[in-house]
Amino acid sequence: MADVVVINHVTLDGVMQAPARPDEDTRDGFAHGGWAIPRNDPLMAAKIGERMGDDRAFLFGRRTYEDFYDVWPKQADNPFTEALTNTHKFVASTTLTDPLPWSNSTLLAGDAATSVAELKRQAAGKLVIFGSGNLIATLMAADLIDEYLLMIHPLVLGEGHRLFGAGNHTDLRLIDTTTTTSGVLIATYDAHL
Repeated sequence: MADVVVINHVTLDGVMQAPARPDEDTRDGFAHGGWAIPRNDPLMAAKIGERMGDDRAFLFGRRTYEDFYDVWPKQADNPFTEALTNTHKFVASTTLTDPLPWSNSTLLAGDAATSVAELKRQAAGKLVIFGSGNLIATLMAADLIDEYLLMIHPLVLGEGHRLFGAGNHTDLRLIDTTTTTSGVLIATYDAHL
């Protein structure tokens, strides 16, 4: 059985929207895109790699999949590009159709929680989620998330889409913390007490 691991950048007030680029996600007039970049630190990549492990696949919602596909295949000489392209990607979407454009991509048809629950039973290793806030909320409500690796930035934006929205409730157990030189708290939480 696979573990579902969420890996995301968040602000102190829980915003996860558009951490990487100004144009990444401007929904609802969000004008703070790229907020995570000034605090980027090599320790983050090391922690992400450590939590993902070698036996992994990626799990994306439609919006994140399309954004990653639009950006990463165009990044030459970047090891993350190679990892994303060569690793299997499962995409939960009710609007996309097969075949998906990015190699090693599989569309999960139907209800996301049902599809991911079945995938968890069949797969091994880790199913890693980046971004994908709507998918995370769906999987959280179905108790399908096993672990969160959150890079908590010392920043309050006061607006934007949050990782944990209204109605989300779960108890987490802190299993590891590291602080980067830029003040980002990297916190790993077990979602099963």
